[in-house]
Amino acid sequence: MPTDPYPRLIHHGGAEGVTGSCHQLYADPEHSLLVDCGLFQGRDAADDPFEQLTVGFDVDTVAALVVTHVHIDHIGRLPYLLAAGYRGPILCSRPSAELLPLMIEDALKIGFTRDGALIERFLEQVDRQLVPLKYGSWHRVVDTRGLGVRVRLERAGHILGSAYVKVGVHQRDSGRRHRVVFSGDLGPRDATLLRPPRSPHHADLLVLESTYGDRRHDNRAGRQEALRRAVERAIADGGTVVIPAFSIGRTQELLYELEDIRHHHRGRWSELEIIVDSPLAARFTRVYRRLRDHWNREARRRLRRGRHPLAFDTLYTVDGHDEHERTVAYLARTGRPAVVLAASGMAAGGRVVDYLKAMLGDPRHQVLFVGYQAEGTPGRDIQRYGPDGGWVELDGERYDIRAGVATISGYSAHADRDDLIRFVRRMKRPPGEIRIVHGEPQARAALGEALT
Repeated sequence: MPTDPYPRLIHHGGAEGVTGSCHQLYADPEHSLLVDCGLFQGRDAADDPFEQLTVGFDVDTVAALVVTHVHIDHIGRLPYLLAAGYRGPILCSRPSAELLPLMIEDALKIGFTRDGALIERFLEQVDRQLVPLKYGSWHRVVDTRGLGVRVRLERAGHILGSAYVKVGVHQRDSGRRHRVVFSGDLGPRDATLLRPPRSPHHADLLVLESTYGDRRHDNRAGRQEALRRAVERAIADGGTVVIPAFSIGRTQELLYELEDIRHHHRGRWSELEIIVDSPLAARFTRVYRRLRDHWNREARRRLRRGRHPLAFDTLYTVDGHDEHERTVAYLARTGRPAVVLAASGMAAGGRVVDYLKAMLGDPRHQVLFVGYQAEGTPGRDIQRYGPDGGWVELDGERYDIRAGVATISGYSAHADRDDLIRFVRRMKRPPGEIRIVHGEPQARAALGEALT
């Protein structure tokens, strides 16, 4: 059990790597707050697959779980948290409350069970515990004679519904107040669809992500041009562009950019098929379209002008598994020009693996990485060894890489080094302490040096 002084922060994941985010803030010995409960992936995952799923920390003191956003490395251990007996509120933004059940249902089918009745009971349990919060409003979590704990969510700009978390702790016996801010995952200042984050006024302790703490992204014009060139190169070779993309966030941002390129470059782009081969991504995209009030000004302006960034003429969705297999076989055989967005974003599973197996050996095709590839994932191996004609292991088999391999860093949904520094610099009062988390060692070190 933690000892004085309080509040005290303990990390159960995400402190030494880029996945498995889970942070427990003790306000006193009897009351704590859990911020995220994510799954470990890639090199962060334990050798024993069951070890990383165990919730071995104290659940009885948890007054609330706060979810910053619904990516699996931030919510993937939720089923195991509930199995460990947690029955308290699950606080998240209103958009996240709509997205979270979709993500958890998919995760359960892949890694837990395909028993429909069991999944339905679990989702009903989640629904009973979900407490959607409005951005910018304080929500009281603990209110006793000696202690007050409040939570407030602010837009993070990472994916739809993402938030950074302000926690106010009032130790009433001593009159001491403490402000802790958890960044979650912050988005870049020039995101295509969402509004960028605004810095908090102050923090006694800032828990700051560092995924891209050691690099800068391309500017938006540069990355869109790189995307256009990569696609046109594959078209010229008579091949398919395969983009591993997470079902939520990256897929929608890329659709937005592809529609813009298509709008300004007619010709071959007018007929180019953009294929989303992910039922989950299609469901998320429908939610994105419905929650357009959360889009930024530019995106809403396009809608008013009659453009449909997430629903244009040559956009196709592949649903069933049989249709997926036919699509893979057809594109691999014919070399018909197309752009395929398929999960998972790090090629660690999902439908994108079938495209890679079928196309990596053919130089007509192009694999385009647009997001972070964690160490130990197939995506990182293809990214690292593909340009030199190397190989990658997929589902236990070796595949030679003859397809083109390219990376566009600017399409990450994460803030880069300059964005992270700006987030801190624009605080009205500098934080008393900064803990840098959610990054590989060199990224954490580089960001720490830059902040210092």
